[in-house]
Amino acid sequence: MIDLKGIAEFLIAGNAQKVRELVQAAINEKVGPKKILDEGLISGMEVVGTKFRNCEIYIPEVLVSARAMHAGMEILEPLLAKSGVKSKGVFLIGTVQGDLHDIGKNLVAMMMKGAGWKVIDLGVDVDAERFVKAALEERADVIGLSALLTTTMENMKTVIELVKNKGCEARIIVGGAPLTQSYADGIGADGYAPNAAAAVETVSSLL
Repeated sequence: MIDLKGIAEFLIAGNAQKVRELVQAAINEKVGPKKILDEGLISGMEVVGTKFRNCEIYIPEVLVSARAMHAGMEILEPLLAKSGVKSKGVFLIGTVQGDLHDIGKNLVAMMMKGAGWKVIDLGVDVDAERFVKAALEERADVIGLSALLTTTMENMKTVIELVKNKGCEARIIVGGAPLTQSYADGIGADGYAPNAAAAVETVSSLL
């Protein structure tokens, strides 16, 4: 019997090849894709998130673990879809207009996917209209806005106002180096996340 904890351990270690091999071995042994996801990949990413939040590991290690997770998800996603396993929800994310920084955004996207969410990444320099259009089309449950510059973080307010004006019911979380909880409160965001691991917790608390 395949050891699902082994998948989690190799994911934490960032060994994409072993994660891929063990996920395929579990499938070959008729282990359900949802069980592999929950007890292997998500379990591992939760540990990565905790270590990152506690400053036991840093961005490079998280990126390597995320790549290992993706290696397993490439095999699992078609099976999850076929078996009708639903994601926790739809998470839409992008860097706001005028800002081309994406490392933080990419980390949040990886962590959210690792937590079992369907993630739609709009990329960088995304204007308010595109955020709202995508949120309505994809029926997003949560929108994540990222900014690294003090000059672009003001564009978050524009997105939030348009989301509300268009009747979009998605909750909105914001994050980025120059942001604070008080700033998030001031622009009407539903949540604030100082880092990628906190984003997963913030989104869970909103829903």
